[in-house]
Amino acid sequence: MVRRRQQEIHVNNERWLVSYADFITLLFAFFVVMYSISQVNESKYRVLSETFVEAFNQPNDSKANPLPQEKVSPSNDPVTPVDLGKTATEDNVQPPPIVIVEDTAKPEMNSQSNTTAKTQTADELTQISDLVNEKFSQLIDDQMIKVSSNELWLQIELNDSILFASGGVETSNQAQVIFTEIANILKSYENPIQVEGFTDNVPIKNGRFPTNWELSSARATEIVKFLASKGVAPERLAAVGYGEFQPLASNDTEAGRAQNRRVAVMVAKRKMDRPKTTVNQIP
Repeated sequence: MVRRRQQEIHVNNERWLVSYADFITLLFAFFVVMYSISQVNESKYRVLSETFVEAFNQPNDSKANPLPQEKVSPSNDPVTPVDLGKTATEDNVQPPPIVIVEDTAKPEMNSQSNTTAKTQTADELTQISDLVNEKFSQLIDDQMIKVSSNELWLQIELNDSILFASGGVETSNQAQVIFTEIANILKSYENPIQVEGFTDNVPIKNGRFPTNWELSSARATEIVKFLASKGVAPERLAAVGYGEFQPLASNDTEAGRAQNRRVAVMVAKRKMDRPKTTVNQIP
């Protein structure tokens, strides 16, 4: 029985061939990969290297030093971005990000130009504010003139006690001197200007003006006309009357009413175009 079992056991002495064949296959694949990597087109690889150097050394000056659109290899074979892509694929080298560099450079230039325009506009308002503060420093200290600003406007606010007689719209001699100086400052710029008139809530006792609205509008218009006569472009000017409806202080006291009677010269940061409208025709 034991002898019969020994005869039934079959020993395979050629199993090592399987592992050997796997090893030889892997070794062959390894040498094929190494051979393919070692085959590099030196001329095209040099062009690729030069492109990277130019792209990263001068990324913000695309106008003064534009990136090369076409390179010629030493073999007089023009190399285009398509050729570079093929070479990179065949030689396992990543293609140069030429398009990416150009695209990122242009938005930076646009961003810089927009920032420059905004800075210039802001500088103009700052210049006007500095000139007004310098010219009217005494009146500002006496709180007859106030200069303030926000992100859209520069406001020059004047107390009407130095501008008009009670209930009238004719400018005083002092007002003419003040607005002559303001006109000399503003006519050198192109910012839009809006003159706003305000009153207190005391009903006007003048047959010429039925309400404070007419009085505030007439005063604003008078100043606009004076500024235009002193050289400020009329197309930059506008007159607005708010009457008694935008007070700064309570109208219950004389001090509050005096504070509410005022004129504001508003210098805009930029011109705001009116939205276009269409006329609806009846069919």
